[in-house]
Amino acid sequence: MSKPNQQVASSAKSPKGSRRPNPVDIHVGSRVRLQRMLLSMSQEKLGEKLGLTFQQVQKYEKGINRIGASRLFDLAQVLGVPVQFFYDQAPGSLPSQDSSQPAGFGEEAGEGYIVNFLSTREGLELNKAFVRISSPKVRRHIVDLVRSLANDKSSD
Repeated sequence: MSKPNQQVASSAKSPKGSRRPNPVDIHVGSRVRLQRMLLSMSQEKLGEKLGLTFQQVQKYEKGINRIGASRLFDLAQVLGVPVQFFYDQAPGSLPSQDSSQPAGFGEEAGEGYIVNFLSTREGLELNKAFVRISSPKVRRHIVDLVRSLANDKSSD
């Protein structure tokens, strides 16, 4: 008689709902949310186009429910992005082939915080409003103001 897989056995003992979402599922969900928000599309509207409830869209965006291959393909079609978009900069992914910096040298690109910021309503609204400012001088003053509020002494 063979012994059951330890991982399967241990997960069966844990109470329902106590499992943590996989970091890749969280990342893919956040990319769905980012693109949906960039398109100014509600969760309800996205759900309608996919034949889902907004609650299911919420679960996908939070990484609670995994997105299957066919559903990911449908999401890419509705959101107007290639499937690869959802995996860009995913945790554990290899650096892109076109990277100008050799692996292991310098600091990491560190763009994760930018994606996280743009995935928030405030980040998206701030970004949209900022790009509509036509005066470079006003944009520079806003950047200086935000840096001073954040106590950031660095400059470009």
